[in-house]
Amino acid sequence: MPTNDDHTPVLVSACLLGRTCRYDGRHNADARLERELAERGERAVPVCPEEAGGLSTPRPPAWLTGSAAEVVDGDARVVTDTGRDVTDAFLAGARHALERAREHGATRAYLKERSPSCGACTTHANDALVEGPGVTTELLRRAGVEVEGVEGRRE
Repeated sequence: MPTNDDHTPVLVSACLLGRTCRYDGRHNADARLERELAERGERAVPVCPEEAGGLSTPRPPAWLTGSAAEVVDGDARVVTDTGRDVTDAFLAGARHALERAREHGATRAYLKERSPSCGACTTHANDALVEGPGVTTELLRRAGVEVEGVEGRRE
């Protein structure tokens, strides 16, 4: 039987692992994801890009002013519901997540769907839910990391 060190490392949004790091101070613990990781022989490398970028928990909700690609390329911003620009923190957190992936040799990630950082298929832009990735997912995909969105809170 393999030890945990023999398992394939994968990045996982820390909130999906039960850490209270969501913008509202809650978590999205996902028991099904944890079981699936064990069944596939994957080892979670937790990451919360928003906290890693220097934002507090709890924190105001935020959204993209354009696409995540535009944010990464410097052509759009990330702002809070009060209009505060938090782009630098989101980009720093995304770079931190990529560094963690490289440190651990992770080429796959399971990230929280609908997050402006971690969303894989949907995110928040201009105060609405839209199709497209979040900032961290965009940066990871550009580096060749496969990202799968997980809604969270499944039993």
